Parts: sequence; structure tokens; C-alpha cells
Amino acid sequence: MATVKDFRNDIRPNWCPGCGDFSVQASIQRALAALGKEPHEVAVISGIGCSGRISGYINTYGFHGVHGRALPTAQGVKLANRHLTVIASGGDGDGFGIGLNHFMHAVRRNMDITYIVMDNQIYGLTKGQHSPTSAHGFKAKTTPAGNIENALVPVQIALAAGVSFLAQGFSSDVNQLVRLIEEGIRHKGFSFINVFSPCVTYNKINTYDWYREHVYNLDEVPDYDPTDYNQAMKVIAESHGLCTGVIYKDVNRPAYEDQIPGYKEEPIAFQDIALQEDVFAEAIREFA
Repeated sequence: MATVKDFRNDIRPNWCPGCGDFSVQASIQRALAALGKEPHEVAVISGIGCSGRISGYINTYGFHGVHGRALPTAQGVKLANRHLTVIASGGDGDGFGIGLNHFMHAVRRNMDITYIVMDNQIYGLTKGQHSPTSAHGFKAKTTPAGNIENALVPVQIALAAGVSFLAQGFSSDVNQLVRLIEEGIRHKGFSFINVFSPCVTYNKINTYDWYREHVYNLDEVPDYDPTDYNQAMKVIAESHGLCTGVIYKDVNRPAYEDQIPGYKEEPIAFQDIALQEDVFAEAIREFA
């Protein structure tokens, strides 16, 4: 059985010391080992940005895609080999800026993949511009007088779009984050886990201390029911999206690939998809 060490490679992350993404990487590795996965059973698909480098730092199949396009690539991988555990990953700029439309459609499809976003409320790789999740009034290189746009609340958008598993973590709380990732991977359907992952270099507002002061931990609410949609939406609104834990889950909604007519259990990757001559000839006659 694989251990955490088996999901590590010799590539050293070039993230800034203290970056929250280190904890996200370690949490994914710990979760995969705890679930009994083997490296060849997992694919990590990432987009562009500091967080997008994560697919190269975990010893699994990996694909470093283009900006905002991790989710369509991840869905293609899952359709080609439904037996793979597919994890898509990226940042708030990658996922909720250029990739927002893909996010919405991935949510409504409910394909069995896990999407982990490292949300630091800023563009870190391009040196400190405001992002879709930057707060109103946030001062950055592109908003020196303060951001005049309202911030997106990713968990609110996902819940409104019909997500079947929704959670949010904080990179400083690794034990909780590991549990969230484990549960997200086990969930049969689209799992979205947003992670507050502070940028220690360019975001001097949303720091580790800031999150410790403002985040509302649902694990400490004894009567919270994550299967109650209305309660989930209410807690998101009341906390302004600053809550951690499992926010919502719907275990009765079927996964996308389980609804495709004629979709075989044997992965497409292992099927003989060569076009037979008689089929080709019939197609030619049909369109001649």
C-alpha cells in the first residue's frame, strides 16, 4: 500500500516560503495515502498560476494546462478513464476569472472529479494584481485606490449552481483539510473544495492571522446539517463565505458518467476504438 512518501517526487516547489500552497500539496498527498490510492491510480490536472505548478510536485499522473482550462481537461481525462481518481487544481484567478464559465458547467454536470482551489485573493504569479475574490476596497497594483468591484464568493456560486459536494478549508488547518479532501474524493460526483491559502508576498491583508480571526468553523457547530441546502446557503450568507468545513453534500444526485447511455464500465483508454472497415464504408455511403 502506498504511503505519503510515494506521492512525493524530487521536484522542489518554488513557492515563496510560507505560502499556503505547501499545506494544500501535503494535504492532497496525505489524503491519497489515507484512502489507499496508488500513484498510478491518480491524475492531478492544473491550470496556470503559482498554484498551477502543483501537478508537477505530486507523484501521480499530471497535466499542467493553460489558464482557466484545468476543468475541461480534467473532465476529458475522467471520461477517457473513469477508474482514475481525477483531481483538478488551480487558483482563484485561474478558476474564477478566465475559468469561471468552465467552473459553472462542471458544477452542473456533476462529473466524478475533485476540484481544489487555492484561494489567496490575489494574482501572485504575475506579481500582485487584484483577483475575482479580492474584497471591495482591496489595494493592489491594479487597484492602488482600492478595488471598486465586489468580490465573488466561490462557495455561494457553487451552491447556487447545484454543486453536489461543497467544502472550504484553511491551509493552516491541515488536519481538517485532509479530511475534507478525503471526503471530497470519496464523494460520487463533482466535489468542490475552496481553500484559503494566504499569499505571504503580495497579500498583506488576508494573512494567516486575519483568517484565524475571521473564519467560522462549521466543525464546531454541533447542529449543523450539511445535507440541508437552505441552511448551507444561510451560513454562507451570514459568514460572507468565511466558513470552513463541509458546507453541503447531496449523496442522491447521480454522477454525470453514470447517466451516459451506453457508456461502458471499461475505460475508453483500454477499449479498441479502431474504426472497422464496414462501419467506415457505411458512413461513406450515407454521405455520398
